[in-house]
Amino acid sequence: MPLTVSRTILFGDCDPGGVVYTPRVSHFVVEAGLEFLSHLLEGPAARRIFSMGVLPPARALSIEFLHPMTWDQKIDIEVSIKEIGAHSFSLLFVAHNAEKTETFRASLTQVCVSPDTMRPVLLPDELRMALERDLIDR
Repeated sequence: MPLTVSRTILFGDCDPGGVVYTPRVSHFVVEAGLEFLSHLLEGPAARRIFSMGVLPPARALSIEFLHPMTWDQKIDIEVSIKEIGAHSFSLLFVAHNAEKTETFRASLTQVCVSPDTMRPVLLPDELRMALERDLIDR
């Protein structure tokens, strides 16, 4: 089931023209993804995933900018599961402003790797079950 993460655009998120600085959106995506995973795993996502014996680096990040976002604007970022693979999972992000205008869409793929070899490993059962349970609840 999608989770909505709300945030306010801060002065420091913007370029001199008052519009969100492009790289900041990737930060919004990562933060919202961690909040979504924390919700699914019922605890701090990074700590929970690390305790499963894996690291979850990003493999791919794609962002489509649809409408400018400005300082003090509130946005809601809806996060859902896009795909679950053997070694990776992808999340989908759709953001709207207070007027319900879509501001950006993004996808983030994270791959599970061994902290020792830095090579891909299968998704830990606990993580896979949490992701699959969310898909079933839709």
